[in-house]
Amino acid sequence: MRRSIQHVFQGEPVTEGAGVRLRRVFGYYEVPMFDPFLLLDDFRSDSPEDFVQGFPWHPHRGIETITYVLKGDVEHGDSLGNAGVISSGDVQWMTAGSGIVHQEMPKGDAQGCMHGFQLWANLPARDKMMDPRYRGVQAAEIPVAELPDGVRVKVIAGSVHDARAHVGTVTGPVRDVVIAPEYLDVTVPAGVNYEHRTVRGHTVFVYVIGGSGVVLGGETGAPSLLVKDRMLVLFGDGDSISLDAGSEDLRFLLISGAPLKEPVAWRGPIVMNTDEEIRLAFEEYRNGSFVKVKG
Repeated sequence: MRRSIQHVFQGEPVTEGAGVRLRRVFGYYEVPMFDPFLLLDDFRSDSPEDFVQGFPWHPHRGIETITYVLKGDVEHGDSLGNAGVISSGDVQWMTAGSGIVHQEMPKGDAQGCMHGFQLWANLPARDKMMDPRYRGVQAAEIPVAELPDGVRVKVIAGSVHDARAHVGTVTGPVRDVVIAPEYLDVTVPAGVNYEHRTVRGHTVFVYVIGGSGVVLGGETGAPSLLVKDRMLVLFGDGDSISLDAGSEDLRFLLISGAPLKEPVAWRGPIVMNTDEEIRLAFEEYRNGSFVKVKG
């Protein structure tokens, strides 16, 4: 059964960090419907004044942050001792776990452009206090699956069956994540249909990042939806989703994961299960005992 269109989001402008202007596609108030995902920020801008103030040192606990850069550079450092640059096409998958302190400072490219996205994924109660870990994935490490009719899928997490017989299944470099996520960057040529099989019970959404097209509805006769850049479609349950590209190539992020179905207590950069856990986290941050694992 094809999944129906459940909700449509276009987000709103917000200012975060030391003055970074971005678009929050979903966040705190939408948490129940996006479980296990917490937040999606779109920080695409061609104006350095929108992003150069960056995100100076700040803590995280209880979540994973996934940063995907399309254009430009982001300098980063953390309490594990990691430091470097996330460049065009790279992914930073950071598991905050028991606690990490880091900074992210967007620099853009030579033309002053900074394009990318940050997704927050929740951790289940049993893993909230796991050791933090950092995974930096360079663009060259992310495989591209070639599908029929010229559809191309960059596979960051999850698996896609490649149309080339000698290739078989293409699996992304990010594995061993508790919510069993898919994170795909899909480009569908103009006039082509793309259908993707999904796991029943998992939360599934697409976020358009280029071009335009049509998201097909569920059962025969169900309403479809015209979509364009910066539109997100959240689906109901089912076995697949289907999209038609319009008169130009359609590009979107396809993201899915297994819901946790647990209480969410969220304050700023800390996401736990109870208010007492939140209180303790901030108390530890103030008294210097927040970071349990150091580099």
